[in-house]
Amino acid sequence: MIYYITGGQRSGKSSYGQKLALSLTNNPIYLATARQWDGDFQNRIARHQSDRDERWENIEEEKALSKHDFLGRVVLIDCVTLWLTNFFVDTKNDVEECLNQAKAEFDLLCKQDATFIIISNELGMGTHSHTEVGRKFTDLQGWMNQYISRKADKAILMVSGLPLNLK
Repeated sequence: MIYYITGGQRSGKSSYGQKLALSLTNNPIYLATARQWDGDFQNRIARHQSDRDERWENIEEEKALSKHDFLGRVVLIDCVTLWLTNFFVDTKNDVEECLNQAKAEFDLLCKQDATFIIISNELGMGTHSHTEVGRKFTDLQGWMNQYISRKADKAILMVSGLPLNLK
């Protein structure tokens, strides 16, 4: 089962996903995809960690999500945007190569018999990026979001803390 939750920044995606995970199991996995880029980012990571209690198992994985065994578990993946950023940086902003690698890894992950709650961002709903690299990443994010949402069993758009069921 794949739940796909998307929305803008601070739309309530992560908290909604965490509540959903806890409604499905008493011991979910939180799969964090962020790299610790700087001190400010470390503060963001710490804030997210403080939102979870002892019921959560935490795994940090920048790219190879499928290397972990999630058989029969509920896994909250937070988030696609940071996960894609890792591929994007490592491929030196090669959108096609990044998309190919991310799709292949996502397909491997989906072969596992588990429940995945996948958090992403709708970047294309904001302002148009002033830089070429920003526009490339927005396109990449949109294409990957479409790929994941097609495979999802349920899709939710978060707006102002409210879930809108898309699928």
